[in-house]
Amino acid sequence: MRRKALLAPLLALCLALPAFAQQVRILVQSSPLAGFQFYGGKILWDEMREGDRLALIREPDNPHDPFAIRVEWRGEKLGYLPRADNREVAGEMDKGTPVGGRIGKMATDPNPWKRLRVDIYIGL
Repeated sequence: MRRKALLAPLLALCLALPAFAQQVRILVQSSPLAGFQFYGGKILWDEMREGDRLALIREPDNPHDPFAIRVEWRGEKLGYLPRADNREVAGEMDKGTPVGGRIGKMATDPNPWKRLRVDIYIGL
């Protein structure tokens, strides 16, 4: 009897899942932010919070890296996904896969590579 009571809400959730498909995200990568010391991160640091949404902008014509992905917070450039971490994400973006980012971790570390972690999500 208890099993049937649990089955009905689960079935309702499964039927409603397509309506919530845009909200389902899977964490696929967590990377440091390259170039933090050269862009707006130092100036904007006190305003940023862990969990804030980041825009990921593909730059296929970037002269330094054909797989470049620029990272922005509220329209301000913070840096790039590191070359070692951007090839697969760029490939997914090029295929049209919905990819998003957020600030995963912030740390007041003297090493700029350890100050901000970018969490990358794929939308379902």
